[in-house]
Amino acid sequence: MPETDSPAGRGGAALFGNLAERLQAALGKLKGRGKLSERDVEEALREVRLALLEADVNFRVVKDFLAQVKERAVGQEVMQSLTPGQQVIKIVHEELTALMGGSHARLALSGKAPHVVMLVGLQGSGKTTSAAKLANLLRKQGHRPLLVAADVYRPAAIRQLEVLGQQLEVPVFSLGERHDPVDIARAALSHARDRGHDVVVVDTAGRLHVDEELMAELERMAEALNPRETLLVLDAMTGQEAVNVAQRFNERFELSGFILTKLDGDARGGAALSVRAVVGQPVKFAGVGEKLDQLEPFHPERMASRILGMGDVLTLIEKAQMAMDAEEAQRMAAKLKSAEFTLEDFLVQLRQVRNMGPLDQLLGMIPGLAGASQLKGLDVDEKQLKRIEAIIQSMTPEERAHPAIINGSRRRRIARGSGTSVQDVNRLLKQFEQTRGLLKQLGAGKGSRRARSIFARLFQG
Repeated sequence: MPETDSPAGRGGAALFGNLAERLQAALGKLKGRGKLSERDVEEALREVRLALLEADVNFRVVKDFLAQVKERAVGQEVMQSLTPGQQVIKIVHEELTALMGGSHARLALSGKAPHVVMLVGLQGSGKTTSAAKLANLLRKQGHRPLLVAADVYRPAAIRQLEVLGQQLEVPVFSLGERHDPVDIARAALSHARDRGHDVVVVDTAGRLHVDEELMAELERMAEALNPRETLLVLDAMTGQEAVNVAQRFNERFELSGFILTKLDGDARGGAALSVRAVVGQPVKFAGVGEKLDQLEPFHPERMASRILGMGDVLTLIEKAQMAMDAEEAQRMAAKLKSAEFTLEDFLVQLRQVRNMGPLDQLLGMIPGLAGASQLKGLDVDEKQLKRIEAIIQSMTPEERAHPAIINGSRRRRIARGSGTSVQDVNRLLKQFEQTRGLLKQLGAGKGSRRARSIFARLFQG
């Protein structure tokens, strides 16, 4: 079975779902108050404490975090502020950011190439998939990565990496299952030098638990490769256990950081909030979905904003820049302003947005739409997205350009051609008109409540 970064059947749940909702509810009670007493702050922080402990955040980390927040929250900075509730939320945001590392920790890829990035971890953590995702991300950044299949123990691990490499058009080095992983590592490094690869991403073998045999083999590989980066892949769903694994690995290796997988399916979030404080090394990447482009650089400040419902505009912009052509975006913006947005344009935009990632995650990055309570229950149906595409593709170019001409007989023809019902066609046409108006409102900073309603009706099955 291939390793994946999301539980089966999940379309991409909001990151830190339960934790985010609990924290936003606790801190939301402080908003809008003209004055805050120390008791008000203590009551809110008591709920924050429960939310963090239920999220499986390390107990000592929770204690230190709340002590820092309380010390600042009951000071003159807050009590004499005109907006004390907002000041407390700002303090929590800053302390969450500091807890997760403060700033984004980049890969150390300077100096003489090739640079070796060795991925280690337990079996089932998503290591093989993460290796492919990391290679894909590096390729998009202009590097020439080489994937190395050094897991000779897990059935079909080598074949899995080869298939992923073919999908990404990233070469995979393999000597098969009958060679020692250290020999594979040395041969791969020589191959990379000969072929001009500047980054070597090594997928090592995992075990069901940390054992001496595993550690000894990984130590021999590290000695042979002298990696610039040794990244431990952790399953975020396992909470505090992931932190325990990180501690045991860090005792034997010079870990340079972590990749957290299954962050989109993490109802707790304890690993993301604990591992930096406990182990002392940063989270460098986060797996936020099953697709091979769903590995994100881990930005503590942005993650803190998403947890507290403040949105994440910078990540949204970066995703849009990767998915959308700049000239096309300018052309589309001009069309929107002049009210010339057509169903053909809508189809193009729909496909580009789908390339950016799950819609509920994207909505969660928009300030005003980012609150967990606002997005709760928004379950995007991929079949509905395909249904919308089929309906538009069944229209003539004239109908896509001028939806007003689509009368009853045309609607029946479109429904037959797309394998849908007339009701489906009617709904799409109505929602398209509403969406066209909504996009103008969002451009003016309005319409967030109506946005959720329209997106929900449009994209849910």
